[in-house]
Amino acid sequence: MHTHVSHAFASKLSLLSLDRFPMSSIYTFTFTRLDGRPQALADWRGQVLLLVNVASRCGFTPQYAGLEMLWQRYRDAGLIVIGFPCDQFAGQEPGDEAKIAEFCTLNYGVDFPMAAKIKVNGADAHPLWQWLKHRRRGLFGMAAIKWNFTKFLIGRNGQPIARYSPIKSPEQLEVHIVRALGEEGGGNTH
Repeated sequence: MHTHVSHAFASKLSLLSLDRFPMSSIYTFTFTRLDGRPQALADWRGQVLLLVNVASRCGFTPQYAGLEMLWQRYRDAGLIVIGFPCDQFAGQEPGDEAKIAEFCTLNYGVDFPMAAKIKVNGADAHPLWQWLKHRRRGLFGMAAIKWNFTKFLIGRNGQPIARYSPIKSPEQLEVHIVRALGEEGGGNTH
């Protein structure tokens, strides 16, 4: 009986949390690019998106190379890779936008779109990341981002296909990206 009540309560909480995010697709969101320009995700309607919270001083920072490889290899097929610098995890992204841009360009030749620094957790998390976390939860159903280089793959229909932990390298996502690029409808949305 107690377990049944707990599941019912959890289901109600889940529905209530989704009510806070009425947007039907990723295309309702915007962000500020690293160079200060506004960017509407609707500009990339029909593309496959890979969104990653990034940091310059993290053990996973070398993943920038793999992200750039995916961008170079698949952008003409419709892949958009977007990096979202975040300093919420052990202060591993302390620089301002100019320093972040310089680091990414000099060390990894990053050419894919980069956002200005954001927060991915907490009450002041960027609305896009709040939406992503509630559409695709992590381990044990937790919404919170646990570390840098958490990745979200978005189908051509603007819906999240999958969420990947930081230990999943960009190269390991390639088969999933190829599959998403080949699907007209945008992939799995449940």
